[in-house]
Amino acid sequence: MPSVKVYKMDGTEAGNIELSEAVFGAEYNEALIHQAVVTRLANDRQGTKSTLTRTEVRGGGRKPWRQKGTGNARQGSIRAPQWVKGGVVFAPKSRDYSKDMNKKAKAAALVSALSKKVTDGELIVVESLSVENGKTKEMVAFQKALGLDKSAVVVMDNDDIKVIRAAQNIQKLTTLPVAQISTYEVVANSKVVLTKEAVKVIEEVYGK
Repeated sequence: MPSVKVYKMDGTEAGNIELSEAVFGAEYNEALIHQAVVTRLANDRQGTKSTLTRTEVRGGGRKPWRQKGTGNARQGSIRAPQWVKGGVVFAPKSRDYSKDMNKKAKAAALVSALSKKVTDGELIVVESLSVENGKTKEMVAFQKALGLDKSAVVVMDNDDIKVIRAAQNIQKLTTLPVAQISTYEVVANSKVVLTKEAVKVIEEVYGK
């Protein structure tokens, strides 16, 4: 059963916590993690770009000049692609990029990603997380105390508005309620910070 240290917000140690083997000690599955990340990125794509083909551009209903005798190249429409304001060749159209991934595979990918963070020493557990005034400097102090010099995601057990507000202007720090934790957020950040209560919730949901 994996075990990690628990820290206070000021960076001092507050004991240890034993983590669930089923959630934080799972085997690393790179293929499954890759699938989960690709699915998330694909589902974030809007796919709303759209331009007009020559059949959709307004105008150009007749030939600009007769076929022969003008000395010009023959033309059928002023809305052909080679004309200014003409249609676009192989015009991009709106499409749905979304992908599906079943719940069990998605959960297994998250568990695998969290386990890898534990193995690599990139998962930090804090006793609790709160700020008094919701000021950016409070979360900056927290960031420095825990050595979060690279990108980090802080997973909270609640939607503390003050914490969210205090962290929103810090470029390398992301806050996330535990209900929204995903494989992408775990993989995309160098460090993952969990509150003790968030650990319990994750173990309850994914430790079955």
